[in-house]
Amino acid sequence: MSQPNAPVSNTAAARTTGARLVVDALLTHGVERVFCVPGESFLAVLDSLHDETERIQTIVCRHEAAAANMAEAIGKLTGRPGVALVTRGPGATHASIGVHTAFQDSTPMILLIGQCAREHLDREAFQEIDYRRMFGQMAKWVAQIDDPRRIPEYLSHAFHTATSGRPGPVVLSLPEDVLSDACDAVPGAPRYQRVAASPSAAQIGKLRELLESAQRPMVIAGGSGWTSAACADLQRFAENWQLPIGLAFRFQDTLDNEHPNYAGDVGLGINPALAQRIRDADLLLALGPRLGEATTNGYTLLDIPKTKQTLVHVHQGAEELGRVYAADLPIVSGMPELAAALAALEPSAGKLTWAGAAEEAHRAYLEWREPRPIPGNVQMGEVIQQLRAHLPDDAILTNGAGNYATWLHRHFSYRQYRSQLAPTSGAMGYGVPAAIAAKSLYPQRAVVALAGDGCFMMAAQELATAMQYDLHVLFIVVNNGHFGTIRMHQERHYPNRVHGTGLTNPDFAAFARSFGAHGETVERTEDFLPALQRSLAAKCAAVIEIRMPQEASTPGATLEQIREQGRKLRGE
Repeated sequence: MSQPNAPVSNTAAARTTGARLVVDALLTHGVERVFCVPGESFLAVLDSLHDETERIQTIVCRHEAAAANMAEAIGKLTGRPGVALVTRGPGATHASIGVHTAFQDSTPMILLIGQCAREHLDREAFQEIDYRRMFGQMAKWVAQIDDPRRIPEYLSHAFHTATSGRPGPVVLSLPEDVLSDACDAVPGAPRYQRVAASPSAAQIGKLRELLESAQRPMVIAGGSGWTSAACADLQRFAENWQLPIGLAFRFQDTLDNEHPNYAGDVGLGINPALAQRIRDADLLLALGPRLGEATTNGYTLLDIPKTKQTLVHVHQGAEELGRVYAADLPIVSGMPELAAALAALEPSAGKLTWAGAAEEAHRAYLEWREPRPIPGNVQMGEVIQQLRAHLPDDAILTNGAGNYATWLHRHFSYRQYRSQLAPTSGAMGYGVPAAIAAKSLYPQRAVVALAGDGCFMMAAQELATAMQYDLHVLFIVVNNGHFGTIRMHQERHYPNRVHGTGLTNPDFAAFARSFGAHGETVERTEDFLPALQRSLAAKCAAVIEIRMPQEASTPGATLEQIREQGRKLRGE
């Protein structure tokens, strides 16, 4: 793989192509893998990548949505932009889901799109789309490169934009003749540098004042931009000040869930005791999250625009502060910069009037995560606990969207940073490609994708990708024969009028074996652990199908209970 500032061969006297300049820029900026579905519009780039197989791995996917999701997952895992390369028109539209996820999750990512030749543009040429208009609201920057000599400049700007301030996706359109045309080589830009703000001394001083005058402080941490060192600093801050910490929706790996200050996840299906603790707080420190819809329980957890709690809101992007909630102390800062300042902040003697609150919150979390009985022969809470007990601390868990994920949120214990990959955007079909990307990056770590039957089938073809690249991912498919989340809402709003939410599925274990993967079927709780052990021991990718009754809707409610709620809402 390339070194951080590896030189590239592009002397002023040489001739080159736009495609070679693209690949040189990827090398300069430290890209080690790209995800793609091949297309004729960027054959020149594939040809240039052919010369760099020792430094850049090209992973060919079976669908552009998966390629984009894989790039997004790399951005989540590393904090460096993941790169996807797709063709024009259908390829770009397929890939848009990954861009939207990267935008809502604040993940650095770069999508490169092969475009029609310049002379054919604005004629509605074959598969032509104006990507500035298409991606304008779901990317930090969208541009088209019409001069090959400007490729190093555009790629440098793309990497800086994707990683600075609030991270996010960048989309670059590359006309095929720009890629194939010969041009004079131009000097490349140096490797990008992340640019982030830091809290001022005055802001940290004000934060100290607010803490020392509080009676019931509470922290909600999460969002993107954290590092392992920053998480360690956050933990030190929480310990010094004895603060209870909740973690924002799908950022549950920001603090070790076994830590005595951990209060639980602040997201969908929140522990009512934790929600009440947040409502009762007199000081709320929101360190990193956007305070979006999922983290605020549909914007009901906190008052808008002024919270009744004194609010300190820290975010990487200035545009996010005051967007929904008017903070008493808004701070623009990167997470490592913030956490380092907080770790150095020592409380004055005798000022911690809330001593014991963190331990109380953690006890409530431990009680909440204990499995409750659900209908059927498979108790998913116990399954998730077995999964946690038999995976190493550095295992990576991925998931997409669906009610099946609520068991993971509630019962799994994340032990270290970047062991959770999931979309805050609520995108189905994410967990499978994210797991494949994670395994390509960390082949020695255990990687498990948890998916519902609907979620899995949106990316099931990528099992072929896992097999092609010998990536030993474990895919766990929770099969209940319907779109469970939508059925839940359907029963709540239109009880006993089920329509459009049922699914007919294959035998998923047989499906896995058809790819040459290992396959297991689990229909009882006691069958899961042996199936897990065989799957982890397999020398290939593996699928465990867990068959669940439809009545087991969530950890806290059956379909009949949800249906009864719907009847009461309708006055029946």
